[in-house]
Amino acid sequence: MPDAPKPAYLVDATSDPVLIKVDGRASFQNSGCIQDFFREVIAQGKSRFVMDFSSCTSMDSTFLGVLAGTALQLRKLIPPGTLTLVGMGTRNLELVKNLGLHRLLTVDPGGGLPLQGSPGTALTCQAKSELESAKLVLGAHETLISVDEANRSKFEDVLSFLKKRLDEG
Repeated sequence: MPDAPKPAYLVDATSDPVLIKVDGRASFQNSGCIQDFFREVIAQGKSRFVMDFSSCTSMDSTFLGVLAGTALQLRKLIPPGTLTLVGMGTRNLELVKNLGLHRLLTVDPGGGLPLQGSPGTALTCQAKSELESAKLVLGAHETLISVDEANRSKFEDVLSFLKKRLDEG
């Protein structure tokens, strides 16, 4: 049986808005990669993003926390930046709404990128150390709680575990 394709983020950082296509599973394992990308292009002055989820098979809470953190960062810019999610599909849209992220960013449940062109450069994701990964996951979940206090009960155990892990070094 062939291996499943590796998840990828296909990007066009030169377009306005910046185009990002999520291909496969968006999870804690590759969330650091997209977080680093957002930070880099925002630092370069980009403030408008469209993410296409039409090829995204699933998302986890760490990835969603990274999106929430990016949306919050974009709101602080003058003028405020935007993050638009397109092609969500029923399950992914449900996850976004369940965590309250639809109040932070624009969600268009339509069928994919509404713009000319398409992202084609795959981001290269470097593996993070266990400690770096734990910090990323903790930060993402703390962001989700800051977005909607109702998320606290959903992630209490995750936060406790990660804080203990980080305290141990």
